Amino acid sequence: MKRLVLKTLITAMAVTAWGISFAQDVKERTIKIAFSQSDSHPQGLGAQKFADLVASKSGGKLKVNLFSSGKLGGDLQVISSLQGGTVEMLITTPGLLAGMVKDFESVDLPFMFQSPEEALAVLDGPFGKKLYSKIPEKGLIGMAYWDFGFRNVTNSKRPITKMEDLSGLKLRVVPAAMYVDLFKGLGANASPLPWPELYGALEQKAFDGQENPASAIAAAKFFEVQSYLSLTKHTYNAQAVLASKRFWDQLSSAEQKILQDAMSEATPYQRQVSRAYDESSLDVLRKEGMKVNDISPSERNRMRVALKDVIEKHSAPIRGTVDELNLELAKYRAAAK
Repeated sequence: MKRLVLKTLITAMAVTAWGISFAQDVKERTIKIAFSQSDSHPQGLGAQKFADLVASKSGGKLKVNLFSSGKLGGDLQVISSLQGGTVEMLITTPGLLAGMVKDFESVDLPFMFQSPEEALAVLDGPFGKKLYSKIPEKGLIGMAYWDFGFRNVTNSKRPITKMEDLSGLKLRVVPAAMYVDLFKGLGANASPLPWPELYGALEQKAFDGQENPASAIAAAKFFEVQSYLSLTKHTYNAQAVLASKRFWDQLSSAEQKILQDAMSEATPYQRQVSRAYDESSLDVLRKEGMKVNDISPSERNRMRVALKDVIEKHSAPIRGTVDELNLELAKYRAAAK
């Protein structure tokens, strides 16, 4: 009986000590997470899941506030805010990090991935971890890779059934050099523009079209200003979930663990929601009157061949990284057979 009482007392003391330690190590903090899509988009749903998990795991001490629809500015602007420590977290396209670490351009190379599954398997592994190991010196911390889907072309002029149909179209692209070169290589007139400005630019006919995953096209209601959606699937878009290193370094190990654990739990949920949303978005776009057409595998291959010089141009400075990516893809495909 004495041993049982002693054991119970020791356990109670340990729990109390842990509670005191937790109270000391986890402070009241408010964390801003920015993203370009709406709260109801998989970006927003994933961010909300993360916020809920953080609140639960921290006993309400850590509060994550969502800033959707580019409220804090375009992604490049917010990346600067992360580096400066004025914004804590961001969900963005990995290719936008290529301006500071060229190797990130590898995951945006045209027609690199055949499925979201293989892309995320590679990014979850040593290759993706190695990419993230290059950004702390730039003031950023890579927390996870989320899903956004394959990018496709919309426009107000005509369906894209073959490469030549892109000729002369003025397309808005992601503010990254590779995307400008990609569509210029296919004959379009490509120009970058921050996401928050895109709907208005399409409405005013400043651009004929743009390129994004179906989920983003539906969420932004581009069916109101665009007539055609062509499933080019020219690049697969993962999403980089980033934290400010200045913010991260202020956290205790307990706080860092809470955020890491919450992100690990939120990531599978976000990916699942994103895949389902991307598929259902095509139905929504058709119902709203957009004319949706697929591109044949042979035509996608024609586009890839036409982009040989563009792919080589952007691969050459990061040849080792591209070779590593291709090797990891080969391993995945061989194992999947």
